[in-house]
Amino acid sequence: MKRLFPLVSLVLLIPFASAFAQRKVAPTWLHRYVPGISEVPADLSTPTCHYRPIFGAGSPQARVPVTVARFGELTVDPRGECKTVSYPREEQIYVIVKGEGILHYGDETAPVRKDDFMYLPPTVAHTVANSSTQPLLLVVMGFKIPHNLQLVSPSKLRIANMVNEREQTVSGHPSSVLYKLMLGSRTGTRDTIDSAYVVTSLFWMDFAPGGTNFPHHHPNAEEIYLVMDGHGQMVAGGGMNGIEGLHPAKAGDAYFFRQNCTVGFYDSHAGKAHILAVRSLLPEYDH
Repeated sequence: MKRLFPLVSLVLLIPFASAFAQRKVAPTWLHRYVPGISEVPADLSTPTCHYRPIFGAGSPQARVPVTVARFGELTVDPRGECKTVSYPREEQIYVIVKGEGILHYGDETAPVRKDDFMYLPPTVAHTVANSSTQPLLLVVMGFKIPHNLQLVSPSKLRIANMVNEREQTVSGHPSSVLYKLMLGSRTGTRDTIDSAYVVTSLFWMDFAPGGTNFPHHHPNAEEIYLVMDGHGQMVAGGGMNGIEGLHPAKAGDAYFFRQNCTVGFYDSHAGKAHILAVRSLLPEYDH
């Protein structure tokens, strides 16, 4: 009788331990190296329009982001064109990285070129075509709009160019990084294009050699950093001092940060680095 209780306890614990071992916890952050990502079919895809999923639809662990429907790299061949798409409860942002082309937006058309960024609201059909003999490269972002938010009638196309944006410091951040505040909430007045429902900030960071934006976190938002050039150390998932979560980062590295994940960047002393970043508000928070 003395041995029965330990044996029964062991039998009872084995199913519990097995279930515990099988439980999967979503990662706090995700990393992908864009040049190593393969093309996959997407809503926009054609034989001349190629999509590489970084986060969201088509990518590994696509369900980890809450607000991000898609974040990827789109390449349009010379004289090529993508499929026309529209999303009833998603807002899109395009950032032109290289080349030039034509954006079709509802009944409007507009030329686009390197460093242009634009806001594409839900319900409006849109596509992009390459009008040149060189590839057109852009970053495509899509964000899910919660059903409790009432949509307003879409406005005229909103488009601007980063070259014309003023670099500035941001309160609470060191002066060793300058920001271009490109796009934000439709209730805001700070950014060049204030039109979004979910996106609170699309911005460009210009790091001085050895500069930093310090480790920090956002309790009510998700964020993505895409290193455009330069190199340094990305802070992801560590403590507030960043020591526990430093990762070598170079051009082409992309990081997704969940709510409350520690985020930051330390530029190398060898030269400048630039990061394109976007932050989006989680649906349970007041918009």
